[in-house]
Amino acid sequence: MSDHLLSLDEMKKVDNYLDTGYKVQYVYENLSGMFIEFERQEEEVCLQITTAEARKYFAAKLQE
Repeated sequence: MSDHLLSLDEMKKVDNYLDTGYKVQYVYENLSGMFIEFERQEEEVCLQITTAEARKYFAAKLQE
């Protein structure tokens, strides 16, 4: 998959979690990418973002 398509897929996942009521619980980065832990009631999900475009997109979403 090309980097552009991978970025679009990761951005879509971020939007999907935020639109379905998940809240950002914790964010951390390392050499493998950005890891975002989402939480909704008793359910927790961890999403790994590897592309720079998707990381910038997520940072912009945090500021909204």
